[in-house]
Amino acid sequence: MIDAMYNGGLGLIAAPWWTTAAWPVIWNLIKIVAVLAPLMGAVAYLTLWERKLLGWIQVRHGPNRVGPFGLLQPIADAVKLLTKEMIRPSAASNGLFRLGPIMAIMPALAAWVCVPFGPEAVLANVNAGLLVILAITSIEVYGVIIAGWASNSKYAFLGALRASAQMVSYEIAIGFCFLVVVMTAGSLNLADIVASQNRGMAASQGLNFLSWNWLPLLPIFGVYLISGVAETNRHPFDVVEGEAEIVAGHMVEYSGMGFAIFFLAEYASMWLVSVLGV
Repeated sequence: MIDAMYNGGLGLIAAPWWTTAAWPVIWNLIKIVAVLAPLMGAVAYLTLWERKLLGWIQVRHGPNRVGPFGLLQPIADAVKLLTKEMIRPSAASNGLFRLGPIMAIMPALAAWVCVPFGPEAVLANVNAGLLVILAITSIEVYGVIIAGWASNSKYAFLGALRASAQMVSYEIAIGFCFLVVVMTAGSLNLADIVASQNRGMAASQGLNFLSWNWLPLLPIFGVYLISGVAETNRHPFDVVEGEAEIVAGHMVEYSGMGFAIFFLAEYASMWLVSVLGV
C-alpha cells in the first residue's frame, strides 16, 4: 500500500499536465510571494524610519510606545487600518471609488517583475525590461485621477489634477535619464545594464566602482534623483497633499485601508525608484 502511494505520488509529479502547466504556475507564485512579502515589510518599516527621522529633526522621540523602541508600530498601524471602517461618500461613484486605490498600488508592485536581484534571480528576464517598468509605472497616474474624480469632491479633484500633472511631467525627465543609461549600456535588459558596469578601463584595473554609471553620468544621476523625489511626491515636491488647504489631495475622501493603500503605493514607489537607481 505504501509502495502504491509512493508510486502514485511520483506519477502525479511526473504527469505531463503537472510539469508543463501546473508546476510553472505554482513556482512563479512562490517567487512572487518571495518578492512581495519582504517588499511589504520594507514598505511598512520605511514609514517607521521616516517618522523617527522627522521626530529627530523636530527634537522629539517619534513612535516609541509599541514594542521595543517602537519597532512594532507599523504592525499596530496595519491592524488599526484593517479594522477601521472604510466610509464611502454618498455622492461618490462606488465602482471607481474602490478602483482608485487598486490602480495606485498594483503598478507599484507589478513593476518589480523585471527587477533583477542577481544574475539569474529575476521573475521575468524580459529583453525590454526597462521599457516594461516604464509602461507599468505610468499606469499609476490613472489611480490618482480615478480617485479624485470618483470622490465627487472639488478638493479631491483639484488634488488629483496637481498630482497627475506632476507625475506626468517628471516621468518625461526620468525617461530621458533611462535613455542615457540605455545608450551607455546598449541594452534595455536590466540584468545587462547591471553587468555593463563591470566593464571598462577602470574595471579592468580592479576599480569597478569607477565604472558604475552614477559616476560618469553624475549630472544625469542628479536629474534622476530630483525626478524620483518628485515622482514619489516627497518633500519638497509634496504639492499633492495641499497642506495649505488642510486636505490630503486626491485621497481626502478615503478612510481606513483605502487611505492606507495610497501611502503603501507611495512608499513602494520610493523603494522601486531607489532600486532602479542602484
